[in-house]
Amino acid sequence: MQKRQLTQALLGLAMALCGLTAWAQSYPSKPITMVVPFPPGGVADTVGRPVAEAMSRHLKQSIVVENKGGAGGGIGMAQVAKSKADGYTVLMSLSSLVVLPEADKILQRAPMFQVNQLKAIARFTADPTVLVVRSESPWKTYAEFMAYVKSNPGKISFGSSGNYGTMHVPMEQLKAATSTFMLHVPYTGAGPAVLSLLSGQIEALSTGPASVKQHIASGRLRALAHWGDGRLASMPGVPSFKELGVPIQYSQWSGLFVPADTPAEIVDSLRQAAKFAAQDPRAVAALTASGTSFMYQDAPEFERFVQADAKDMSALVTRIGKVD
Repeated sequence: MQKRQLTQALLGLAMALCGLTAWAQSYPSKPITMVVPFPPGGVADTVGRPVAEAMSRHLKQSIVVENKGGAGGGIGMAQVAKSKADGYTVLMSLSSLVVLPEADKILQRAPMFQVNQLKAIARFTADPTVLVVRSESPWKTYAEFMAYVKSNPGKISFGSSGNYGTMHVPMEQLKAATSTFMLHVPYTGAGPAVLSLLSGQIEALSTGPASVKQHIASGRLRALAHWGDGRLASMPGVPSFKELGVPIQYSQWSGLFVPADTPAEIVDSLRQAAKFAAQDPRAVAALTASGTSFMYQDAPEFERFVQADAKDMSALVTRIGKVD
């Protein structure tokens, strides 16, 4: 009796495994949703759309971009972290992914998600953020801007994609390094923040080059400095803060994630599609035109990168402390 039950159990397990393998091999059999946790117009959206289009060609299945903004990206990130691990909901995230859970601790509230609820697939970009102001503003250089900030505490307001997001953290670095005070105005994403800068509702912001390159080229915005190490190929005339004697550095990366329990076969399919996208001429041209370029990392390397960045950002958020 026991032998028969064991045989039946093993047979059932084998059938289940065969079914899972067949299911994974048929992936994808329906459209995939790529959640971009910010409104249109920001870096994640600018990267996500050409990547989704290229990956869809490789997978022979459509990938639909869904903008899900709010809470500095946390709402969309949490949605994917808690979604079904079947490969049909993926996340195009920015580096705020590793910051927000730490920020929730500082604010003494339950985290919306944890980084270990998500599995890294590939990194696509890693750009220093750029400090920009309107071209009609009186500040032609960083020195002029900072002189005004120091002489007028609290009169300069800067926008961001939300508290502790990728546009907020570098400005807090700048404030700390220069012992200055500027007013933080959080928005739901980079797109709305840039629009507010253009319309004169705020005076400055820090964002990835892709969000502002077209406005700099058209003469509406002026870049004063960036958080990189050395000159940027897309903005060779803009100095880094290190060159200007301000010891700060920050990189805004973008990458693809899925729920942590996603089957290995599906993860591999997405990795191959991501690699295809990073080498696809159409996707490369789209990102180059936006002011950024691929800095591709496959899953193993990207996972190590995420863990190291999470450690660094945890220390940074602790130094920043609680902010309004």
